[in-house]
Amino acid sequence: GEVIMSFSVLIGKVIRNIERVGDDQLYFNCTDGSRYQMYHSQDCCELVEIEDVAGVPLDEIVNATVLTADESTNRTDPKVDDYDESWTWTFYRLTTNLGTTVIRWYGASNGYYSESVDFELTKVADGTTGPI
Repeated sequence: GEVIMSFSVLIGKVIRNIERVGDDQLYFNCTDGSRYQMYHSQDCCELVEIEDVAGVPLDEIVNATVLTADESTNRTDPKVDDYDESWTWTFYRLTTNLGTTVIRWYGASNGYYSESVDFELTKVADGTTGPI
């Protein structure tokens, strides 16, 4: 099974590359063999996806050492669609030796479903034993 991690677990790691799958999945592949997935676990009719990426593009973050990795959320920035009853912005700010990247996720629902983003360890580092 997967293990929910703090985004800050990336600090000190070297990202081999970041794969983006559509608007709602990212895979962070590290040179130590570990792999992390950023996505939203779907409940029902909520929508949670990447709104934009600012700074260094994801496909340019190659063999980059992670210096800082912060996650923050707010519900004060404007909603994307007037019909959204509930919304959450989630910001992932990643600083590497190549510069800063900010991945901005937007979640919207009727207020009854999770609008959060999950960050999970999907493959442990090479040489690590035991289940994750």
